[in-house]
Amino acid sequence: MRVLAIGAHPDDIEIACSGTLAKCVKRGDKVIVCHVSSGNLGHVVIPPDELRVIRANEAKKAGAMAGIEVISAGFDDLEIFDNNKEARDKIVDIIKYANPDFIITHNPDDYMPDHTAVSRLVFDASFTATLPNYKSKYKDPAKLVPIYYMDTLAGVNFVPTEFVDITDEIDLKLNMLNCHESQVVWMREHDGIDFPDMVRTCSRYRGYQCGAEYAEGFRQCQVYLKGTTKRLLP
Repeated sequence: MRVLAIGAHPDDIEIACSGTLAKCVKRGDKVIVCHVSSGNLGHVVIPPDELRVIRANEAKKAGAMAGIEVISAGFDDLEIFDNNKEARDKIVDIIKYANPDFIITHNPDDYMPDHTAVSRLVFDASFTATLPNYKSKYKDPAKLVPIYYMDTLAGVNFVPTEFVDITDEIDLKLNMLNCHESQVVWMREHDGIDFPDMVRTCSRYRGYQCGAEYAEGFRQCQVYLKGTTKRLLP
């Protein structure tokens, strides 16, 4: 199976679904993670041009820990708009390149505009990519596949309909998150937020909801032709 996870910024995927993706790799799946934005505005002190490079390297290091291919759509923070053809076409190309059996992305109702824009772009592009006569970088159309929305930060306004037991992957998940030092260290030292602890706590809470020690929650996009009788999540 082929799996594509599309997040707005480097570290979004590690926070919400890296345990699930690591589990997909373990069962033999090809997993590709795409960051639509560079995360270049994610620091107060480090300038954007420098941070862009740092965060790209952090993302690749995190992905390598789990055997995940990491790519970027090439946008910067707050340059992503869901009604923008250039952005949609870029996601179309990424979907065609990955040729996934299912896609994971942000919940449509999330706390910041890059997340909600990416969610809508993925929804739009996942249909557009299936049209044989829609011109893009890749000739062959993609399959029309299910979309799973990943948890929001701290689980705010998110009620999962599916769970993945990540008890065996929780340490790897946190190690992958810790690769994003530009975010984790800054938040701990200057904002007083222990981000890995928060992510562990949220995973524990989702575990309580489904009878596992640690879990990640998802909500399937319920629209015509995107349903399936198969269990795709690991």
